[in-house]
Amino acid sequence: MPHTEQDFDQLNPKDFIIIKGARVNNLKSLSVAIPRNRLVTITGLSGSGKSSLAFDTLFAEGQRMYVESLSAYARQFLGRMEKPEVDYIKGISPAIAIEQKVNTRNPRSTVGTTTEIYDYMKLLFARIGKTFSPISGELVQKHTVTDVIDFLHTLPDGTRFLVLCPLVLGENRTLIEELNILLQKGFTRIALKGEIKTIEDLLLGETKSLENEQVFILIDRNVAKANDEENDYRLADSVQTAFYEGKGKCLISVLPKEKGNSNTEYEFSENFEADGMSFEIPTINFFSFNNPYGACRRCEGFGNVLGIDPDLVIPDKTLSVYEGAIAPWRTDKMNEEWLRPLVMRAMDFDFPIHRSYNELTPAEQELLWTGNRYFLGLNQFFAFLEEQAHQIKYRVMLSRYRGRTVCPDCKSTRLRKDAQYVKIGTKSIVDVVLWQVSDAISFFNELKLTDFEQKVAQRILIEIKNRLHYLQKVGLGYLTLNRLTSTLSGGEFQRIKLATSLGSALVGSMYILDEPSIGLHPHDTQNLVEVLKNLRDLGNTVIVVEHEEEVIRQSDQIIDIGRDAGAHGGNLIFQGTLAELINSDCYTAEYMTGRRQIEVPKVRRKWNKYIEVRNACENNLKNVNVKFPLHAFTVVTGVSGSGKTTLIKRVLYPALAKHLGTGYAGESGKFEKLGGNLNSINQIELIDQNPIGKSSRSNPVTYIKAYDHIRDLFTKQALAKQRSYKPSMFSFNSEGGRCEVCQGEGVVKIEMQFMADIFLKCEGCNGKRFKQEVLDITYKEKTISDILDLTIEESLDFFKEMPRIAEKLRPLAEVGLGYVKLGQSSSTLSGGEAQRVKLASFLGKGNPNQHILFIFDEPTTGLHFHDIHKLLTAMNALVEQGNTVLVIEHNMEIVKTADWIIDLGIEGGDKGGNLCFEGTPEDMAKLENNLTAKYLKEKV
Repeated sequence: MPHTEQDFDQLNPKDFIIIKGARVNNLKSLSVAIPRNRLVTITGLSGSGKSSLAFDTLFAEGQRMYVESLSAYARQFLGRMEKPEVDYIKGISPAIAIEQKVNTRNPRSTVGTTTEIYDYMKLLFARIGKTFSPISGELVQKHTVTDVIDFLHTLPDGTRFLVLCPLVLGENRTLIEELNILLQKGFTRIALKGEIKTIEDLLLGETKSLENEQVFILIDRNVAKANDEENDYRLADSVQTAFYEGKGKCLISVLPKEKGNSNTEYEFSENFEADGMSFEIPTINFFSFNNPYGACRRCEGFGNVLGIDPDLVIPDKTLSVYEGAIAPWRTDKMNEEWLRPLVMRAMDFDFPIHRSYNELTPAEQELLWTGNRYFLGLNQFFAFLEEQAHQIKYRVMLSRYRGRTVCPDCKSTRLRKDAQYVKIGTKSIVDVVLWQVSDAISFFNELKLTDFEQKVAQRILIEIKNRLHYLQKVGLGYLTLNRLTSTLSGGEFQRIKLATSLGSALVGSMYILDEPSIGLHPHDTQNLVEVLKNLRDLGNTVIVVEHEEEVIRQSDQIIDIGRDAGAHGGNLIFQGTLAELINSDCYTAEYMTGRRQIEVPKVRRKWNKYIEVRNACENNLKNVNVKFPLHAFTVVTGVSGSGKTTLIKRVLYPALAKHLGTGYAGESGKFEKLGGNLNSINQIELIDQNPIGKSSRSNPVTYIKAYDHIRDLFTKQALAKQRSYKPSMFSFNSEGGRCEVCQGEGVVKIEMQFMADIFLKCEGCNGKRFKQEVLDITYKEKTISDILDLTIEESLDFFKEMPRIAEKLRPLAEVGLGYVKLGQSSSTLSGGEAQRVKLASFLGKGNPNQHILFIFDEPTTGLHFHDIHKLLTAMNALVEQGNTVLVIEHNMEIVKTADWIIDLGIEGGDKGGNLCFEGTPEDMAKLENNLTAKYLKEKV
């Protein structure tokens, strides 16, 4: 239980991290002692003050103390860098925060680079990788003088041999000139057609006929002698001369013991060459797509290029060529010039013009692009458009079919072509980065190396295996190392950072994690808990802001903040072990003991209309056929990596958006057909965890369009009318009334070069965002800045006499965001909060003539059990308004309330992508060998 105030002064900072009187945001002089080297979970309602305690107080002070130990350049800002509002914090450790936001949009950042696995792999392939010729498959070697001498030592004693090198003509020199220069250098003989001739004799004879012959310079004649050091010196000198005169080539011609036999020749090259090709010697930069030396020349290391998008050229793959599958050939002119020759001559080369495009063989599909002697293909068609690009009609046509396509040179691996010639075992670095983490683990575990290679690679392999192992442990074994970081969900990105931290094996640190269980199926949560315990056992304090029941149960210490959210939160309600929590009266204990619970619906909605996706085969989906009910609440579930996001966000959403003509320009995943009651839907909305605005100026009150009414209200005040203020004077996005020092931000960004930027309160407006003359205008004794500082809950009470404003704000409270401030920057909202702001913007817009399909991506992110109640009420309200709600979710509280469940699996990655179940929660709970059903049984 919480310590009394008298205890605090007697606690040892070596045993506890002591926070006294924290008043950050809504914290009410909160005092807490967190035991060191323990797994501590901070829980409570959304907005109760968990993040304020963990991140804004504990981590902020840890960061401030760290900066304080740095250079004078960093310290010059510390006078202005605010300390968290707290009496004192003792016993703080170096702090590492791992938040749920994907804080990188770098198009070059991948899973491999973020975890540092790729950095070690570059080093591994540069040190022990062997280059193989793509023509013969033979090992490419660069020989040295020592290699040649070692070879000569293998010859039997008394074996006669010649040391030769090819005669390379200098620039603009004839053979005669070159032979004369050789004489001046002291060489007297050459080898020609297997015979030794003197240079003088050749110069006296006819040399014209020799210009096309291969001529070799005779450097030395010698006999193999064992243990003759003096002879070795002579040979080394001869071989070195041969390499120099032959421009890196040396030939050892072994003479036969018996007359009549031909010489046996052995070629050595100081150049890195084979089969007429020259190869690069592997270095670390050779494998770096972030370096111009190693990046693919065509796409410059991005993996894709602006080219012709096949999905735009052939948008409906259920049509045949005869029915107009090829979109650019549908006009009368293009039909006559390009399609007609194909249709008329198809019989000559047995091409099925009446078969749908997706039923054609890969060779037949490729033929449409390459063409043959009977017709010109699509490649030539687009080449023609390029040639005619000076005409605007052709430029417009070209732009219609352009898109981001996979780079044809590197096949999206971003590396230069010849990087794949370097192999360890039989695999190149390109092969390894395209594998899933689980497959890469098997490869490195089974790798067979020579003793020398083992000594070189031992330390590197330990680092690679450790990091791969931790990625597997945190439930990310289905990711490829080539996967772009920007395409990861918030939970995936956070677990990657967690795996990276584990790989670095820091000790004595304080890790603060923001809901690491996001995106994890209950089946995977136990592995996550083991990883957190590993981090603790290394000697670290692990503090987790979390709502997941399994994580709470496995914690050494539980801290509950609340009791409610916003102004009604900020108190320490409970601190102790799980056994002590069960007897507490906090919301967390009530839900975990069943004293409170989310009720299972008594009746599931029936449905007869649906949207159907046939043969979805994008990523790991295995020709999935699935029906999505309309006018119902459907949940798509399955273990991490089973294909949920691929099916919904890569296949269904793009396909339906393009069908509805929303202007969606992204790529569609691979599938055969979109069917069902497509005409029943008017609109599709994807409500994910991306920020609600692209700039830090975006905030909840502007997003839900309530700020316009608030600005109008202020212009109607007497002083505003007297000064002729327009609504734009009360905008922080335009010049006029805003503070120009911070340009309406309220804070000024200080760039710290190699460290995270620091944001300080603006000295011009003291964080108020507006000029003083604008702040003279008040409504109910509050300025426009005061209004933006109100929480949603406070503003509903404040604007109760202004129904137009209150009605706009009420949906935010209904989705559990009553604690969020009206003017809170979108950049400070979590992914789950941003998602609920988007949901709120649709509530109250009920239109019986509009049928919207809402897609939610893990909406329970950041939600306590008690908050899920409100969320379910809001989502069911959308269905009652005549819409359809489709949710990607793992939380069993949501799954058990669904009308219909679609379960993918059985596992993740290659073992996933199958449709395991379609039906009601009651039917699913009866399944025996289903991972989701195992956890659903406890709830239904």
